[in-house]
Amino acid sequence: MKALLQKLGIEAHEAWSELLLPASRILLILILSWLAMRLSGKLISLFKKYITHKTRDTGSIKRAETLSQVFSNTAIVIILLITGMLILGELGISIAPILAAAGVVGVAVGFGAQSLIKDYFTGFFLLIEDQIRHGEFVEVAGKKGVVEEVTLRHVKLRDNDGSIHFIPNSIITTVTNQSRDYSHAVIDIGVAYKEDLSNVFATLEKIGIGMRCDPAWQNIIAKDMQIVGVQELASSAVMIRCRFKVIPLEDVNVRREFLLRVKNTFDEQGIEIPYPHMTLFAGEAKQPGNTPAFRVKSQPVDIG
Repeated sequence: MKALLQKLGIEAHEAWSELLLPASRILLILILSWLAMRLSGKLISLFKKYITHKTRDTGSIKRAETLSQVFSNTAIVIILLITGMLILGELGISIAPILAAAGVVGVAVGFGAQSLIKDYFTGFFLLIEDQIRHGEFVEVAGKKGVVEEVTLRHVKLRDNDGSIHFIPNSIITTVTNQSRDYSHAVIDIGVAYKEDLSNVFATLEKIGIGMRCDPAWQNIIAKDMQIVGVQELASSAVMIRCRFKVIPLEDVNVRREFLLRVKNTFDEQGIEIPYPHMTLFAGEAKQPGNTPAFRVKSQPVDIG
């Protein structure tokens, strides 16, 4: 700096030269820090736009927004920490004691907020690995429901009863996603042992084809119904398993419609759907002489 001032023809006092040198370095550090923040913001914004334009799924868009916010905050904190340490070094302040104190404080805070930190780490990987999306039907921590919100802190589920469950990410160990890409509607039909199974199979196949061709269901059912075969020889019925491949979250509706059509068609063709019967016996009345009489005979007791 002193040589630069001399080249410019500026005579500076020795004390001013020593002051200008660290000041210029600090200014340079601040400028580089500002540029780093701007660059990281641009990169994160490009990432967010790429994900948003690539998909129209609401869950993916929200996931991209959450990740962008996490990356942005992380980048800002890292840049500010590095900037602060460099400026302190230029001012002649040793950062070793500060780092040691910060380490002790960090350990204390870490012990006090282990669950919270685990929530954030688990939530970060849930989002990165795309395990859960908004609108999917999942089972986590023993709770089932539709995902309404995924954050770094918790997962918000709404079950079939309408109840909302807020599940901390730290207790999530296994995620069972029941609606990713497609679902299976599995239906077991019971028929009597006397029925011709080939005729039953043909009837079920006809019902499935008719349902697939129905305009109300053709966009919901992804493939023709598959008759898996005889699932079980039960005590009073032969159980036949059928399966539909459907779009997510429509398996229950498809199962209900198919069972309704099976009931109506079986009634028309006389195919028996067995059900258990119960015979009640009223029992027999007791006769007066059937009950034995017990008598107690007293005897004198000698107490002499």
